[in-house]
Amino acid sequence: MVDVDTFIEEAKESIRDQIGDEHAIIALSGGVDSSVAATLAYEAVGEQLTPVYVDTGLMRKGETEQIAETFSFMESLRVVDAEERFFDALEGVVDPEEKRAVIGEQFIREFEREAKDTDAEYLVQGTIYPDRIESEGNIKSHHNVGGLPDVVDFEGIVEPVRDLYKDEVREVARALGLESIIAERMPFPGPGLAVRVLGEVTPEKVQVAREACHIVEDETEKHDPWQAFAAVIGKGTGVKGDNRVHGWIVSVRSVESRDGMTARAQELPWDTLQRIQSRITGTNENVARVVYDVTHKPPATIEYE
Repeated sequence: MVDVDTFIEEAKESIRDQIGDEHAIIALSGGVDSSVAATLAYEAVGEQLTPVYVDTGLMRKGETEQIAETFSFMESLRVVDAEERFFDALEGVVDPEEKRAVIGEQFIREFEREAKDTDAEYLVQGTIYPDRIESEGNIKSHHNVGGLPDVVDFEGIVEPVRDLYKDEVREVARALGLESIIAERMPFPGPGLAVRVLGEVTPEKVQVAREACHIVEDETEKHDPWQAFAAVIGKGTGVKGDNRVHGWIVSVRSVESRDGMTARAQELPWDTLQRIQSRITGTNENVARVVYDVTHKPPATIEYE
């Protein structure tokens, strides 16, 4: 385990050394990784930093409002409405790796646009060690590593937590005094709900995934999973009332892990699974069935794409 106090001081010194007298923007998503990176950078260079939260339309339920409230102490925080641009860029894209590349490039273009407004030369982001390992090992490209475009209009990219595992990032978050809703929250993929819908990303599928994920997180909270969520994996037949429907199949996943490199499917109680399926099918008439994923990592990854 990292020596947290030493890490914090060395990380802030490194940020100051890399950025110098220039201005930087921080890619703030609301997850613990980017929140820790943002807080370290804010404490290191203060007014030289502009936090930028990009609302991609692929975020968790209530995410944008929560970010604006939680990080309101950063007076320079910018909230960018980019939903239409992201959905346009993803239209017709079905391959998982292509999705990540499209999202990675769109993120960079959004940050470049914001950087021009603030004369920022550096981009700070919350890449962590497992992101790099999975990207370099061709397991999957992370949007902020393997998903970056070849040409990036920044003097440099600063990654303060790039050598930490998730549990170590949480330790740093607690030491920095971040609220538990940030420090203890479940991991959420950088590409957002785009990798929780199989095939083409559409507003309808994303909305189904968003509501289902909210229900799963709510129902599994007392079981303390490392990560729990729902994914839209296809369509199947079902019956609602007296009518046959051809609706979405939602897969529920809940895992236990230490750092995300390996994971075990959680043995949730039957009554919990039944409440989840009842709430998901009951609140969305276009969902035909709910299934539970019992696959460990390996052989599966935690996310579906």
